[in-house]
Amino acid sequence: MKNFTRVIWIVLDSVGIGELPDAADYGDVGRSTLGHIAESRPLHIPNLVKLGLANIAPLKNLASCAAPIANFGKGATLSPGKDTTTGHWEMAGIWLDQAFPVYKNGFPPEIMQPFEKAIGRKTLGNKPASGTEIIKELGEEHVRTGFPIVYTSGDSVFQIAAHEDVIPIAELYRMCEIARKLLDGPHKVGRVIARPFTGTPGKFRRTERRHDYAVEPPPMLLDVLKERGIPIFGIGKIHDIYNARGVESYVTTKNNIDGMEKLSAELQAQPRGLIFANLVDFDMLYGHRKDVEGFAKSLEEFDLLLGKLLTQLTVSDLLIITADHGCDPDPRWPTTDHSREYVPILAYSPGGKAGKNLGIRNTLADMGQTIAENFGGHIQHGTSFLNNLISA
Repeated sequence: MKNFTRVIWIVLDSVGIGELPDAADYGDVGRSTLGHIAESRPLHIPNLVKLGLANIAPLKNLASCAAPIANFGKGATLSPGKDTTTGHWEMAGIWLDQAFPVYKNGFPPEIMQPFEKAIGRKTLGNKPASGTEIIKELGEEHVRTGFPIVYTSGDSVFQIAAHEDVIPIAELYRMCEIARKLLDGPHKVGRVIARPFTGTPGKFRRTERRHDYAVEPPPMLLDVLKERGIPIFGIGKIHDIYNARGVESYVTTKNNIDGMEKLSAELQAQPRGLIFANLVDFDMLYGHRKDVEGFAKSLEEFDLLLGKLLTQLTVSDLLIITADHGCDPDPRWPTTDHSREYVPILAYSPGGKAGKNLGIRNTLADMGQTIAENFGGHIQHGTSFLNNLISA
């Protein structure tokens, strides 16, 4: 068999599978996103099990598959940090020398004072928070004062929430651009994010006009593919994470269901290249909110949609399912931030090899190198496992 014509790469945001060897450096010893969710109650995820998820690591109430149809393993993050940008960048072949900064106590005066001066307004919040919770808490005051809500999370992010009727979208985006320029040097956060919302007190809701302002990445996988004329279609926040580099076209998503529906539609429209999707509900709605049951239901929802996707794949397709980090919702840990974990790797093709244990990959860049080699390219870091996937 020749190389794969099309690669579908799905990142299950925050779905880690056990602590990394350096977890103690991050206060994450004992954390395991999938492990603790599986302990909470029996999970019904037959398609993921069939692919080999339970072969990667022991998961309570889930038996390993005797003959998994995918190749399976787990990947370590070599770069320091445990955030979205770090994980996605490493997948594409970028190793960081130092982690993007996070702000567990909010942003210091040397950031906030020049920011408020530049936008001509005071701000509210300035603390780590759930996006939906902080607009419940401060949305009414924001509407009354016109002051934007600034907050962060366990990720390296500077988020600005504003009601669309109070601060128009164009003005909110301008504020984000100001913040992006200010947040440099030791305060170079991974992303500045516009978080518009609408509604009335008690009924506020975030709109779909979110926009991310990422750090410009160094040369990486998507550049290599673009240079080789390989079309890239981004789903979810992929376009923003890589600052639009190499992404020929993209769609945003409302939730995981919407993301999978758009992926399914793109399979009908794009016969070759890379379809790269991030499904964020696991992280945004459940991990950071420590909602174990919600996380479990979301995994089952994805598994059901995965069953349909598997029927759409052809012998020349390669499906890779992975994650970018963990976000263990177990209530025994007081923190709501991400967790330093291995990520699962499932690589499946109806026309490729099956059942191969890919082992522990020393860097997430191994996935990027595999995709680069498949399309005739090469990236700076990572070891390809393409030869374990292609049938003779």
